[in-house]
Amino acid sequence: MAKNSSISPSVIKRLPRYYRFLGELLKQGTERISSRELSDMMKITASQIRQDLNCFGGFGQQGYGYNVRDLHAEIGKILGVDKGFRTILIGAGNLGRAIAAHINFSTRGCELVGIFDIDRSLTGEKAGELSIMHTDELEKFCRQKKPMVAVLCIPKANTQEIADRLVALGIKAFWNFSHYDLSIDHDDIVVENVHLGDSLMTLTYRAKAAEEAARDQD
Repeated sequence: MAKNSSISPSVIKRLPRYYRFLGELLKQGTERISSRELSDMMKITASQIRQDLNCFGGFGQQGYGYNVRDLHAEIGKILGVDKGFRTILIGAGNLGRAIAAHINFSTRGCELVGIFDIDRSLTGEKAGELSIMHTDELEKFCRQKKPMVAVLCIPKANTQEIADRLVALGIKAFWNFSHYDLSIDHDDIVVENVHLGDSLMTLTYRAKAAEEAARDQD
């Protein structure tokens, strides 16, 4: 199996998609699938699928294809979905509440154990299945629960300050939804910056390009 540091980021970004498609196949009762069939479903080439999976040792058999259940389980292990990293969410506004309520953390390698906000009027209110706590309780909570992951749904101006505070409390990974490109100066800290607006503008670019291509064909 390849070392994580040697795996291309583009391969890593495709792994959750493999996991999701294989999960759907499991629900449908599919026992095995070829790289060609998976290619047709996912709209990427069969050779790309084989190359991606070979980064982790390869899982198919010549003439048989892939065992769907086994491949789904192996990719899950690679992604760490069995780890159950204790996770806290900072910022219980509309986005934070939506994430708490609608993201199934337990099937994605995390266990949401705490939600915090600086607004005292929110303390005690429910966000998903948890009660919101004030950020003044962070230090005590982190000493007791020892979370590893933090989800940031806070204003841009506060992001670096709260991130530095959380690193001091033992947080090792950030899922960052603020409009701030978080950069932590520690080798052992990982950050996934999520910019929903950028994704929407990527969509509008592609829609515009498709519209122009259709007009040129008229």
